[in-house]
Amino acid sequence: MNATKRSAGLTIAAIVFLIAGGGLSAFAQAPAAGQEAGAAKYTMAEYNAYQGCAGEKVPATLIKCLDDFVSKYPNSTLLNYVYPLYYQAYTAQKNYLKMIESADKLAALGEKVDALTRFNAYYTHATAYYAMVSDPATGPNASKDVALAKAAQAAAASALKTLEEVKKPDGVTDEAWAKQKTVSQLTLNGIAAQAAVNAKDCSAAVGSYKAALALNPDDLTFNYKLGQAYLCMNPPQQMDAFWAFARAVTAKGATQAQSGKVKDYLRKLIVNYQGGNVCDSLTDAELNELLQLASTSLERPGSYKLPSGADLDAVRNGPPVMTIASVVSDLKAGGDKAKITWLAACGLEFPEVPGKLIEVVPGTDAIVLKIAFVTSDDEFEKATTPNMDVKIVGQPEAARVEKENVVHFTGTLAGYDPDPAFFLHWEKGKVKEEDIPKEKAAPKKPVRKPAARKPAANP
Repeated sequence: MNATKRSAGLTIAAIVFLIAGGGLSAFAQAPAAGQEAGAAKYTMAEYNAYQGCAGEKVPATLIKCLDDFVSKYPNSTLLNYVYPLYYQAYTAQKNYLKMIESADKLAALGEKVDALTRFNAYYTHATAYYAMVSDPATGPNASKDVALAKAAQAAAASALKTLEEVKKPDGVTDEAWAKQKTVSQLTLNGIAAQAAVNAKDCSAAVGSYKAALALNPDDLTFNYKLGQAYLCMNPPQQMDAFWAFARAVTAKGATQAQSGKVKDYLRKLIVNYQGGNVCDSLTDAELNELLQLASTSLERPGSYKLPSGADLDAVRNGPPVMTIASVVSDLKAGGDKAKITWLAACGLEFPEVPGKLIEVVPGTDAIVLKIAFVTSDDEFEKATTPNMDVKIVGQPEAARVEKENVVHFTGTLAGYDPDPAFFLHWEKGKVKEEDIPKEKAAPKKPVRKPAARKPAANP
């Protein structure tokens, strides 16, 4: 589903974390030529060598320059500026593994660098992984690499933790800072979730998607992806998945086309979950109820459930085995029993349903029989009003069935009205042949004998 494959929060163009509106980043800052008292020490030769590399524009030449620098100054205090230059060069070459390697080397400096620099290192690893699995050339193989996925999960988790240590810079408002942090948290949780799915850790993916949705509950993509994560769990969590997909359908940011695609997909999932034997009208009602409920709550209430195909088969096959008499009894009783019985019964064909014919409604294309359902002689005698109508197509002789007589028919149960008066509606009906009176033969016309010829008069 193209509309749901990408989150606006996962924008790889902004690889480095910019301090809210200030235009500064740990990777963008250059070391000063002169060193203040107490600052990390480096020689002028180191500084000049670094500057020579920093001014290089050709990625391959820059990488060679940086290799020479690291070889000559392996313990330089300028490495926290050198590794980001590596990253920039490898980014231009789309060498994602080297991008990750350079970010990890920066992170390995640990407490030697400040929180913002460490954050950028972890963030860089995570976003490089996302770029790699999103690239058509590298994505198919990279997405299958569990070790890469787990490393990306760890990097995203470290970035989220380190972000809390980064201090708000002077001159930046609390609102702007909070907004920038939220963007980064959404990005990192989204990457962590995708990496967890690739690592076959669907439970962790659920946790990361839910963390993102706690920040932005109406995100179409995160709700949709959360539903997918629930489905890939072992065993699949269908009810939670349905709820998440319904949240995606009703997301405020979803276009009509996006919402429609996810809604169609969700409907197919419900149909399959219930075995494919539920009436379309009932599936539509279940779907509409789900959408209405999910639009008001991020979390699915434990009380919300849909009967599965196995649940409905248990109602149909018993014990006891479902009959039209048991269906009528359950429907009249109402409550949850009536609801699941109707889901199980609607759309099924029942053979030789007995009743008392009250009225025949002739038609051009179909005949409708209005019948009172009866199961005993006493009910037959007392029945005066119909509680079923049966649409008969392709059996015109059924119109000969006589009122006030017993009739048996086979038909598909299509609908019922619980109120104000219980009434069943049947389609594809066919009356039992034995119950249809034989067509009366046309009365024979009397044979008129020709008159006798009178004898001729004598001349």
